[in-house]
Amino acid sequence: MPEDPRFITVARLLKPRGNKGELAAQLLTDFPERLTKLKEVFLSDPKSKSEPRKVAVQNCWLSQNHKGQAVFHFENINNINDAEELRGQDVLLPIEQRVTLPAGVYFVADLVGCSVFELPSAPPPLSSPACAINEAPVFLGTVTNVEIPGEDFPGTPLLVVALTAAQPGGDSEMLIPLAEDICTRIDTAARRIEVTLPEGLRDLNVD
Repeated sequence: MPEDPRFITVARLLKPRGNKGELAAQLLTDFPERLTKLKEVFLSDPKSKSEPRKVAVQNCWLSQNHKGQAVFHFENINNINDAEELRGQDVLLPIEQRVTLPAGVYFVADLVGCSVFELPSAPPPLSSPACAINEAPVFLGTVTNVEIPGEDFPGTPLLVVALTAAQPGGDSEMLIPLAEDICTRIDTAARRIEVTLPEGLRDLNVD
């Protein structure tokens, strides 16, 4: 089931941890510390069409032994059997509780689905109605994912852009660095990203 746009997913429950109803959870947020202060969350089964349900959080702490995990203890979940019934469910927060990011930082969910337009690398010295068509942004495609730097690759996040069928070279997607000098305008509200591709970037995307 697609994530309800009214909510954001911050964790996924993995399995019981301990014998008092605690559950290990995979962290799906860049701000895990805030989870330890939550008094209530919503739980949703991704395999079900039922509405997310509110549950009280009795305790939550970040795992010291398992990187990228937290441990939740929900109210009225007091043993392993109770916890087992929650295995695989998503931990959600209302979208209104989403963290406010500083300028120039974006949520992956806000970037995915944006249309990407290529701008001319440099404006022509003279402009006229005859060349205006060449100055207009060209639709490249749509962002399908964002590759985040980590152990697999260092450096700048990469936009994965599914290209339109009309793109030369026959490539189905392009990786575009999420850098200010390349992604010159990002308007997540308008679902639009404008890019100026440096020379040679297209060649790097050719298999």
